[in-house]
Amino acid sequence: MGTDDFTPHRRRLLDVAYRILGTVTDAEDVVQEAWLRWSAADRAAVGNPQAFLVTVTSRLAIDRLRQVRARREAYPGPWLPELVSTQPDPQGRAELAESVELALLVVLETLSPLERAAFVLHEAFGLAHAEVGDIIGRSEAATRQLTRRARDHVREARPRFEADRAERRRLTERFLGACFGGDLAGLVELLAADVRLVSDGGGRAKAPLRVIEGADRVGRFLTSISNDDGAQRFLESIGMATPAEFGVAIEDVNGVPAIVVRAAGRVILVFSVEPLDGGRIGTVFLVANPEKLAHVSRSGGDAASASA
Repeated sequence: MGTDDFTPHRRRLLDVAYRILGTVTDAEDVVQEAWLRWSAADRAAVGNPQAFLVTVTSRLAIDRLRQVRARREAYPGPWLPELVSTQPDPQGRAELAESVELALLVVLETLSPLERAAFVLHEAFGLAHAEVGDIIGRSEAATRQLTRRARDHVREARPRFEADRAERRRLTERFLGACFGGDLAGLVELLAADVRLVSDGGGRAKAPLRVIEGADRVGRFLTSISNDDGAQRFLESIGMATPAEFGVAIEDVNGVPAIVVRAAGRVILVFSVEPLDGGRIGTVFLVANPEKLAHVSRSGGDAASASA
């Protein structure tokens, strides 16, 4: 059925589908459909199997993205992408890690499906505009315009300051210490005056349904959920009413250091912070929806293959 000649391409197809869709679950479904089409294809007539499979996967992902957009608009509270563990990366594919950063995937959600696909295929995977045009069914000139529009939008929406990895980790460590140490003053000092906290509970975990803005409000919220009472209320909201042993660690999630909170061995929260110039935090992402955390605890395997 073509499994042997499909398997070498599976990871790259998951890479493409995840970046276009923002969820591992949808990406895996798309790649499964691509395999079914590959199994039914006349492979003797396929000159370049990888190009054929990337084309099929990309088109399926675009169609799937159009279908799920309506569901995301009706989502309870902010919708954030499904997270993936990017540690360790046994394949050494760090060159793609930047293209799965949470802040970037959030911005990509604001693009049209064609803009997003063109941006991902050209910017993350280095395909020429003509190749991308063949995949998405647009002329080379139209594809250049789509990519340029998407790139300009990403540049405008993302912070202009790019912290290096060591600096991001130091900032994340300071955030962890202040947040979980109950140091409100220290936490507020780390936050930009107009900081935003974007949380995703998906109606399945206790999380704000609106974006919280301002250093004092964000700081007070974070210290309140990090104390014993706040932690117990959160556990109850996800069906873990009995006391559970907590573990907090900094791990690589979507290509950057993030705070991963576990209870009874299960990932229940992930915090990811976006730095601004001057060492302050401009955005705090909080993911609590259990469906968005299923792949964080995986290292390697198919789910991780969509991450880097």
